[in-house]
Amino acid sequence: MKKLFFFSLLFVVSASMVLKPAELRIGDKAPFPDTKMTDISGKSYSFNEVKKKNGLLVVFSCNTCPWVIKNQDVATAGYNYALSKNVGVIVLNSNEAQRGGDDSKEAMKQYAKDQNYKWPYVMDENSAMANAFGAKVTPECYLFDKDMNLVYHGAITDNPKTPAESTRDHLKVAIDEMVGGKTISMSTSKAMGCTIKRKS
Repeated sequence: MKKLFFFSLLFVVSASMVLKPAELRIGDKAPFPDTKMTDISGKSYSFNEVKKKNGLLVVFSCNTCPWVIKNQDVATAGYNYALSKNVGVIVLNSNEAQRGGDDSKEAMKQYAKDQNYKWPYVMDENSAMANAFGAKVTPECYLFDKDMNLVYHGAITDNPKTPAESTRDHLKVAIDEMVGGKTISMSTSKAMGCTIKRKS
């Protein structure tokens, strides 16, 4: 009976580890840094290829989520700010369940054109990177330092509901502190957005 209970418990724990995506913690390395993902241009990029001298910003996003759309102006400003500080930027679309519609390659191309994207916008096949990161929503930011250690995870600003009323730009502050060699004063915040549409 004890053996049966032990193996039943082991099965439940193992199943939960398989079903529940890992969640990156501050200080963790960027997962699968050399895995290539296809951009809307047809080119392939890995995190290590996009990373610049001072680090890398990874963002999970999409085309139609209302949270993405209303935060797009502050997001674009944040991404451009990262580039100006020699931090690479890559945006991932992990909505595999909508790949045949709202988050198709063609829809991604149009959205990137409309928003004047200057960074790779890649398809995260089978939501593999979203699962490796433990990403849950769009938009959701992960900032890595020059050694590819996670230093900030969360929202772009302190008011994703009403970006125009934000009083603190979490992402820009984290970039400044990271580039300046300072301890990140707020390393995590709550990312608010639409659930990533994984295939069931």
